[in-house]
Amino acid sequence: MSAIRDSAVRELLHGVGLRCTATRERILAVLLDTGHPLSHAQILTRLEGSTIDRVTGYRTLAALERNGLVHRVLGIDGSWRFCAHRVVSTGCPGDHAHFFCVDCGAMHCLLDQRLPWLTVGEGYRVVAKQLVAFGQCPRCARQDREPSLQPPGPDEGGGHSPSVSSPGTDPVPTGEGG
Repeated sequence: MSAIRDSAVRELLHGVGLRCTATRERILAVLLDTGHPLSHAQILTRLEGSTIDRVTGYRTLAALERNGLVHRVLGIDGSWRFCAHRVVSTGCPGDHAHFFCVDCGAMHCLLDQRLPWLTVGEGYRVVAKQLVAFGQCPRCARQDREPSLQPPGPDEGGGHSPSVSSPGTDPVPTGEGG
């Protein structure tokens, strides 16, 4: 990490009351640098040469999520993916839709597409919600083949760096069958 990145990561951790540890700093830096959701396995792969074990990685991600520094989304492959974001004062920071590529396993945040407000009956309490559209990302679609019916496994995917700041120009179909 650069000195500027070190300082920014430490400031984020301190800002939510978390103690700065090398593991927290490295995992948060990977997520901030990547800019799109990554699975636990993808995070540890990007920390090659690290001595961070799987359990420590999961515990660190849980602490970062509890303190509002990351959000997670469940892919259709059954793997949770984590994405860092700046702390906001109101609303869920992960309150947006996601797109999952069934061919390469890349998850994209659709930041400009907020999740709908849900009204549930008396006595119910919503603790989470998510919307994941799935299909082919632009790179996989250009390869002119049919989308995979079987998504990549939880340790696969993310083989290329998707563009996440823009959801693309093709809207995701909604409504019947969408």
